[in-house]
Amino acid sequence: MKNLVLFLLVIVSFGCTERKKMIGDETPFQRKMNDEFKDASRSPLKAKDLKNFEGLEFFPYDSTFVVTATLKRTPNSEWFHMKTNTERLSKERVLGVLTFELKGKSYQLNAYQGEELMETEGYKDYLFLPFLDHTNGTSTYGGGRYIDLQIPKGNTIEIDFNSAYNPMCAYNEKYSCPIVPSVNYLDLEIEAGVKAFKYH
Repeated sequence: MKNLVLFLLVIVSFGCTERKKMIGDETPFQRKMNDEFKDASRSPLKAKDLKNFEGLEFFPYDSTFVVTATLKRTPNSEWFHMKTNTERLSKERVLGVLTFELKGKSYQLNAYQGEELMETEGYKDYLFLPFLDHTNGTSTYGGGRYIDLQIPKGNTIEIDFNSAYNPMCAYNEKYSCPIVPSVNYLDLEIEAGVKAFKYH
C-alpha cells in the first residue's frame, strides 16, 4: 500500500534518450519532473539508470492538448478493485465521466477516485486520470500514462495532456501501478507529455 501512496504522491513522468539533454526551455512541469528524477531520495530510477540520467524526454509543449472538459458526476458508482502490474488491487470508483473536444472530435474518459488516497491528508480531492492512446508502445510507454487532477467545485475541469506522465513501474518493477482500464482508450495520438523511458 505504501508503494501506491508514494507512486501517486510523487508526480511522475518520463522518457529519456541516452546521453541526450533537453533542448529548448523547460516548462515548470518538465523542470519539476527532471528535478525529482535527479534527486536520489525521490527518484524511481534504479541506481544504474540514475547514474547516467541527464533528463527526461518530453513532447514539445502543445496548447492544443489543453482542453476544458465537462464532468458528469456518478455519485452512485460502486467501488471496484482496479488491477495493477502486481498482485495488489487498488480500490477505486468512477467519480465521473469527462467529455471534451480534441482535434475536432468528442472523447470521454473516466476519472477515478482511490479509497486510500481519500484518507491521505491533502489528497481528499485528488482525481486519477489514466489513459491509453495510439502512441503507446512507440513514442510513449506501452502501458499508458496518467494525469493528476483535482475534483472541481463545478462541472468543468481543465485537462492538460502536456502533464501526462508514466507510472513508476515504467522505470522500476518494484512499484505497483494501476493498469489503465481499456475504457479509457483515446482513438488518436496524444503527442504531449512524457515520452517512453529508454533504458541505458
